[in-house]
Amino acid sequence: MCCTVYTVSILVDLLDRHWVIEETDFHTLGNVLKFAYGNIYKLNIHVKIYVGHDSREDIAYQVCEHSIKRRDPLAEVIPLKQKQMRDQGLYTRPVDKLASTEFTFTRFFVPYMNDFKGWAVFCDCDFLWKIPSYELEKYFDPNKAVVVVQHDYAPKETTKMDGQVQTSYPRKNWSSMVLWNCEHPKNKILTPELLNEESPKFLHRFSWLEDSEIGSMPAEYNWLVGWYKEPRNGTPKILHYTEGGPWFDGYRDCEYADDWKKELINLFSS
Repeated sequence: MCCTVYTVSILVDLLDRHWVIEETDFHTLGNVLKFAYGNIYKLNIHVKIYVGHDSREDIAYQVCEHSIKRRDPLAEVIPLKQKQMRDQGLYTRPVDKLASTEFTFTRFFVPYMNDFKGWAVFCDCDFLWKIPSYELEKYFDPNKAVVVVQHDYAPKETTKMDGQVQTSYPRKNWSSMVLWNCEHPKNKILTPELLNEESPKFLHRFSWLEDSEIGSMPAEYNWLVGWYKEPRNGTPKILHYTEGGPWFDGYRDCEYADDWKKELINLFSS
């Protein structure tokens, strides 16, 4: 708290002297104040959360969005809809028969859609948030281009969800939730021209980045249901029904199904 008081005193001094504060400095100070005073949002600084949308899983998207906004009413949640992006001429990739969702590649457009400014968060639609979104901001490392949970995930099943092929590859599920440092120099190459042409391997393995430019956060923030276990891996803060959630036949009673069903009830009763 003493560091926070010192930071606040600097801010007040700068304002009193009518000094110009750079936008990045203002953002940093705002985050300090936000955590110090219990998310009062005194400076009204928010990070956009982009959620992958799949027309076959609209109910999953609705529950995910609700779980975010219920815990952080001021959160700005933006659905990434492939059809909408195609209609805008932004997304022109040919249909990939191996893509398990409509947002398999749209997630990589986030830095561009965020005008290559500040930070933004992406997550798949099959997530259930149990924390306020601003808790993630403590992992915003300006030296990293992205921050992810660096899973060592190698599923044995050959299918998932509604019969989709379960493929295994290095860094699998790393891109299912990404804290994007949109203004990092290395992310400036993520233009529609490149994203509509590059291979799935290049994108999902973050091949445009050095390993040192990929930050890490604990598994609790992308808890792969059926893979991670309590208490061995901690306690889930954001659930990820990566193999299939309760909205699919055959997964009605999967692990943590009750958490999702309760959120669904809350959605339709609010």
